[in-house]
Amino acid sequence: MRDLSEIILNEFPKKKILIVGDLVADQFLRGKIARVSREAPVFILRHEDTETTGGAAANAAVNTSSLGATPILIGVMGRDENGSLLRQALEASKVDCSLTIADPSFSTTTKVRVLAGQHYAPRQQVIRIDYENKGPIASETLKFISDRIPRAAKEADAIILSDYNYGVACPEIALVCLNAARENNIPLVVDSRFRLTEFANATSATPNQEEVEQILGSGFSDDQCEQLRQKLGYESLVVTCGNEGMLIVESGQEPVRIDVVGSKQPVDVTGAGDTVIAAYTLGLACGLPALQAARIGNHAGGIVVMKKGTASATAAELIDSILTVVESDITDAVGQL
Repeated sequence: MRDLSEIILNEFPKKKILIVGDLVADQFLRGKIARVSREAPVFILRHEDTETTGGAAANAAVNTSSLGATPILIGVMGRDENGSLLRQALEASKVDCSLTIADPSFSTTTKVRVLAGQHYAPRQQVIRIDYENKGPIASETLKFISDRIPRAAKEADAIILSDYNYGVACPEIALVCLNAARENNIPLVVDSRFRLTEFANATSATPNQEEVEQILGSGFSDDQCEQLRQKLGYESLVVTCGNEGMLIVESGQEPVRIDVVGSKQPVDVTGAGDTVIAAYTLGLACGLPALQAARIGNHAGGIVVMKKGTASATAAELIDSILTVVESDITDAVGQL
């Protein structure tokens, strides 16, 4: 088994990951509850600040960058205030936005999470407000995206297709990504919200338990996941199962359950799937077997769910998490002698 910490430290910085998909502005509006309104039986929130971060494909790009690699991001945002704030947040996270398009006819997908609390108390999410683009993405914009994927893939070590069902990961774009991955002999990893069966023949995918349940039904078995992998033509399939860890099925191997890393009581699961796919894909890009790459993704996911908001994992945090588990395993083994 290759030393994972050495790979993260020395090989991740050499990798470029092409990320194609839906760009989302994740906003966190924080405030203090001042009093009850006279107009209705509701609290009045005194606004303190609003933070904008990258969500969906943008979050996968941020995590790729924070893990030391170079993200190549392709997607669309509006030529509006939230699009500008998203671009600023991405650039602050060292994500190159030169291949993204600002479409004046497109409204930047924005998810506003309102976090409220009393004085000196933790802020809790009380409501989420989603702003979505109305109507299909312009054909000219989709052509812009499809034209840039083959060129960008030539310098990439892997491709992530991030589908949040906002229009970028349409069948035409998915086919372009698949052909680019095959032409350059690099992995293509898919993250799809409830449309996984539409993305056959990729290298791998990282659906969560709820998404797999939509396909297979609740209480699905390991064997059913293996059958789904075969049906979709994937080399491997990684199912994230919240505080129950992960299930990985791959060609020629027995299914493996990976225990969750760290606490089983997460602080915030927002964007954890984006972190997992970024770390997992980087592992595959480094030539790791799917199981080892999934273990890296599992550690990265365990790190970000203990942070508030749309968070990212750093290479240093990832190495520390891996070494902590290794040291614990050694201690347990010695104790059994």
